Amino acid sequence: MPFMIGFAENRRNMLQAELMRFLDELPPLGVQQIFVIGDFALSHVGIETALELLIIQETDEPFHRRPDFFVDHLRPRIETRFYVYTPDEFDQLKDVDPFLVRHINQLEAVYAI
Repeated sequence: MPFMIGFAENRRNMLQAELMRFLDELPPLGVQQIFVIGDFALSHVGIETALELLIIQETDEPFHRRPDFFVDHLRPRIETRFYVYTPDEFDQLKDVDPFLVRHINQLEAVYAI
């Protein structure tokens, strides 16, 4: 398998640029907080590293439909995963939900109102 020198740095730059683009477009979308999670947050960037964002937003949408809002409005240019919790859900689940517990130590707030 060929090895591209500098690919990880290029991918890191792409992820950072996409994150900055999203942050510019967030104010009108009603987002309260955004945290970067996953491999990018841990600086483990490789060929398939996705931008993973945990979003706190007041919404009435069912949990499984919430990412659709961000895909439709932000139109990601690279693989991006949106995990959307309401403020109440986040407060109630941050110590018991396996997904949140696994990522809670790496939460890096990149946006907050």
